Amino acid sequence: MEYIYNTTGTCSKQIQLNVEEGVIKDVQFLGGCNGNLQGISKLVKGQKVKDIIDKLQGIKCGMKDTSCPDQLSKALSAIIEKESI
Repeated sequence: MEYIYNTTGTCSKQIQLNVEEGVIKDVQFLGGCNGNLQGISKLVKGQKVKDIIDKLQGIKCGMKDTSCPDQLSKALSAIIEKESI
């Protein structure tokens, strides 16, 4: 299933996700640090949603209260809540 999550507090503006049966199939960030976000996208592909939430939740970027990885964990948490994965 494809999802779109609008981020807050980060340079990236949106995360597009494809999740099937609790596994991340694809992640694309719009905006942000292109190289770093491509790396994150490749690292999380094929991983379980819950495992990625545990690893990325709460990461901060500089003085910001959040980061692109943290926003990805929030997007995945919203998917779990919506789909009851």
